[in-house]
Amino acid sequence: MLVVGAGLAGLRTATLLAERGHHVLLAERRPALSGAVRTTGIFVRRTLEDFPLPEECLGPPIRRVVLYPPGLRRPVVLDSDRDEFRVGDMAPLYAATARAAQRAGVRLLLGRRYAGRRDDGASVLDGRDGPSAVRARYVVGADGARSGVARDLGLDRNRHLLVGAEEVFRVPPGAGPPTFHCVVDPSLAPGYLAWVVDDGRHAHVGVAGYGKRFPGGLRRSLDRFAAAPPGLERVVRPADVERRGGPIPVGGLLRRIASPDGLLVGDAAGAVSPLTAGGLDPCLRLSGHAADVLDDALHHGPAALARYDGATLRARFRGRLALRHGLAQVRTPALASAAFSVLRTPPGRAAARRVLFGDGSFPDP
Repeated sequence: MLVVGAGLAGLRTATLLAERGHHVLLAERRPALSGAVRTTGIFVRRTLEDFPLPEECLGPPIRRVVLYPPGLRRPVVLDSDRDEFRVGDMAPLYAATARAAQRAGVRLLLGRRYAGRRDDGASVLDGRDGPSAVRARYVVGADGARSGVARDLGLDRNRHLLVGAEEVFRVPPGAGPPTFHCVVDPSLAPGYLAWVVDDGRHAHVGVAGYGKRFPGGLRRSLDRFAAAPPGLERVVRPADVERRGGPIPVGGLLRRIASPDGLLVGDAAGAVSPLTAGGLDPCLRLSGHAADVLDDALHHGPAALARYDGATLRARFRGRLALRHGLAQVRTPALASAAFSVLRTPPGRAAARRVLFGDGSFPDP
């Protein structure tokens, strides 16, 4: 079994298969898992309840979300009586998850880029010592939103993408309650939002949206927003910040995510909420389903892969896909401000609470 990509989706799929006695090779293009982190690392309550994440790799719980219109005036403050979010310290979290995978028997190869699939079915990995061929019964594409494995297996590929970037830096404790600040302003984040996540240890300051619609480009929007981010008025931004960024699929779970030769998980499968663009809960849940299907296929043949069906799961996302389409149409600050007049009403606040604090997440397959 070859798994391409050692993000959380690839690590979980590989670990579950190794725990069931299968030989698993996990290839990752990065020379170290602590480098080139792309995700903000926000874990929602349902994930925290259902998966044993290492406590030492999680930040303090967040119960407050503040929603801002353009101009930041009269924000909507929403508080939950439950711990709703925690931000993962992703470099040590990846390291801890990789150690668990290796203890289960996974062979981890770092610095190996997936370079394609030969006519004889072998996968090519390219590293510092040159290309090498790997023969595996099945290949798992956990290689991100622009998956090469999806291309080579003839599966669906993500067409609807946001691009995002953020800065991460330490903040002094005690400045206020841990808070998730969200700014809906198409002039900063066209089609999505700008955010500040401050859990009292680190701040994540970022923007995301449709790449071609950023006035002046993504980097300029991030610089504008980071110059005066809400919630950090008393925090001095350090000169040394960690920069993250990358594509975010928001077209919903892809329909064709399995073939007789393998399947897709995580961002490669489009397993990201179309509305919130959150991907960690979907990647963990879909990876569990993928491991079940692959275990069945390894014992009984490739016919088992037919039940790894993205179209069936996609049908459960119709409401969120419709809301994603609606958010994409908010193209002017005036329209965003008008939407806040509804959001400030009791029904509007209740709807926002359902989206942000509700029990809905990626459906269990």
